[in-house]
Amino acid sequence: MTGASERLRVELADRSYDILIGPDLVARAGELIRPLMRRKQAVVVTDETVAGYHLPALRDSLTEHGIAQHAIVLPPGEATKDLAHFGRLVDDTLALGIERGTMLIALGGGVVGDITGFAAATLLRGVDFVQIPTTLLAQVDSSVGGKTAINTQAGKNLLGAFYQPRLVLADTDTLHSLARREVLAGYGEIVKYGLIRDAEFFDWLEAAGDAVCALEPAALTRAVRVSCEMKARIVAADEREAGDRALLNFGHTFGHALEAETGFGERLLHGEAVALGIVLAFDFAVRLELASGQDSERVRRHITRMGLPTTLGEIGLDGTAADRLIGHMGKDKKVREGAITLILPHRIGDAFEMRDAPADALRAFLAGIR
Repeated sequence: MTGASERLRVELADRSYDILIGPDLVARAGELIRPLMRRKQAVVVTDETVAGYHLPALRDSLTEHGIAQHAIVLPPGEATKDLAHFGRLVDDTLALGIERGTMLIALGGGVVGDITGFAAATLLRGVDFVQIPTTLLAQVDSSVGGKTAINTQAGKNLLGAFYQPRLVLADTDTLHSLARREVLAGYGEIVKYGLIRDAEFFDWLEAAGDAVCALEPAALTRAVRVSCEMKARIVAADEREAGDRALLNFGHTFGHALEAETGFGERLLHGEAVALGIVLAFDFAVRLELASGQDSERVRRHITRMGLPTTLGEIGLDGTAADRLIGHMGKDKKVREGAITLILPHRIGDAFEMRDAPADALRAFLAGIR
């Protein structure tokens, strides 16, 4: 039985697209994608883990609607999002004889979505693609907004393009195959939305966070919908991050530095790094007398209660040299003229961009955290 889905619109003129949120969307993918296709040919990009759960249902749906398809299955994990795997992906895709009317379909989490989107942006100077995110983090963040990228030795997401999908299918049923840790990593991004722009949403999360992470349908759908609504509004107003879209990086500059220090692997998931980065951003804002300690402690309590890391010691980085972390932060995409840019809070629900974070204060702060 097909459940009801909710539909949101990302308004970007002739590049506008829908986000569908709800159950059974993988099984309906052929029906939903077919009207958007210029040629009834698709290349599905997924990873070995996701393929075992969801690829057969997707392929059956595409076949049912007369869509010829090939599948390219990548290794799972952040290490796949590099130049070597990207090169193999585009070579394998071109070997299938694709045309500009061929559609790429990203079936997986943020890694699959990012590498597939970047391939779509560059193959034949641009082919259409659809996002079918199968992790909570991807459903509320990376699948929406058109940021596509891969990592390089110099840092995370430094090679990429702004390139919008034609459709996003956030099938909430796919989340039941996730480990608890993966769900919590996605929750780290959900919390972000309440903290940057919507204090009432954060209030609700304090009461309903357990239900969201237990994947209770009503709470889960609301959390995904509100997150996507906020991101859609911000992206529609600022597609290429010239203004308010930068707020979506809340927690990320600290978080990316922690990911770099831990090697961009399973030791620290992206959403875990963002959650800890959010705590650090609040603590640093308190140190600069820009935010209240009461708000900082409230955020820390909630993130701790949900089971996400709030200290460097929890991720094995206690005692890491401040200069090492600052070195990683200095390679962030948001650096301008050598100055580190941070998204910091004034209060819960009100964040802002600091384009020239005081270097001495930042170094002293990082040297003192544990």
